[in-house]
Amino acid sequence: MVAIVVFGGGGGYRVSAVFENAGQLVVGNQVWASGRPVGEITDIGLTADGRARVEMRIDDDSVLPLRRGTSARIRAASLPGIANRYVELTLGPGNAPPIPDGGQIPAERTQAPVDLDQVLNALGPRTREGLRQLIRGSGDAYTGRAREADRSARYFAPALQATTRLTAELVRDSATFEQFLRDASRAVGALAERRDELSQLVANANATAGAIASRNQQLDRALAELPGTLRQASSTFVDLRSTLDDLDVLVAASKPATRRLAPFFRELAPLVAQARPAIADLRVLVSAPGPDNDLIDLVTRSPRLAALTDVVFPRTIRALNRSLEVVDYARLYTPDLAAWFTKFGAVAANYDANGHYARVQPIFGSFRLNGNTLEPRAPNENALASFQPGRYRRCPGGAVQPPPDGSAPRAAPNCDPSAVPPGP
Repeated sequence: MVAIVVFGGGGGYRVSAVFENAGQLVVGNQVWASGRPVGEITDIGLTADGRARVEMRIDDDSVLPLRRGTSARIRAASLPGIANRYVELTLGPGNAPPIPDGGQIPAERTQAPVDLDQVLNALGPRTREGLRQLIRGSGDAYTGRAREADRSARYFAPALQATTRLTAELVRDSATFEQFLRDASRAVGALAERRDELSQLVANANATAGAIASRNQQLDRALAELPGTLRQASSTFVDLRSTLDDLDVLVAASKPATRRLAPFFRELAPLVAQARPAIADLRVLVSAPGPDNDLIDLVTRSPRLAALTDVVFPRTIRALNRSLEVVDYARLYTPDLAAWFTKFGAVAANYDANGHYARVQPIFGSFRLNGNTLEPRAPNENALASFQPGRYRRCPGGAVQPPPDGSAPRAAPNCDPSAVPPGP
């Protein structure tokens, strides 16, 4: 049951509708009337009994005031997509009393959409299990028969056309149709001559009915659940008409493309034939005998994985956020690290006209090298006097030329931002 509640307020004519569900509406969705937008949805909330309350603002004066008999309906702008719904108003008769700002539309004049999941939810557990077994059985039926299925699909349309022509011929040629009836009469006579075989058939049918009667308790439970299922399915299928109206638009748009499907299917047939082993392996991947060895078992364990991610993922995100400053600081030393990896191995390379990649000078603590002789060093002689410590005090990122955006070098204590490689 759907009820309507109206809320007044400034900023245009406002009317609110309460639906069983909001049908994927979001704030800002449009309100349409007479094939054009006339307003928008300003708020979506919940009523005290848990239903969706949708507040709308009507800005188009040409449809105001709304008349008694106006109906509200949630529609989809297109089949594919999420949250692409809008509210369609079907205006009431022009001579009907107006609905003032702050009035209401009767509950029987509203309609919520019917989604595919509602149709599936209308099916009971046993029905869904039977549908799943039917789909699996259909897959088993076509396993190893892809070529025959392709041939059947190829001749299906000509078979329908032939059936249409046959029906037309039956209606057009009455004499032939009468002859057919006479032949049918003779066939019935022939069946009468085989009454013994027919009696055996009836006896077998009686045995079948007896077997069904032996399971009368299960049949009774199924019949007891059937009325409720049929009532729910009846209301669902009635509401499904609006969805089928939208589907007609998709079918009409698809008709031009279907003319090019025949050449496509001819080229697809070899691919389907070659894909048969892969499809057979995929069937085993989806469902294989034994526990914890297929995708169905994986899906059944997904809720526990989802519960685990509620704890692990937030901690991982916090750790990554805290490491951003460290990674950003270390990124400036990437050129230094890359140069060390690429050049350190060449320090002791073969000597050539360019010398070594690095100038290496041996330093001995208490001795010095004089030619090929190792002599004691004087007590006051400094072995590191030729070196100049602190000559380069580069800042982080100072190993390369400063980029145009000025992101390097980065200022830091005890460093010289001007200490960069020479060049433009």
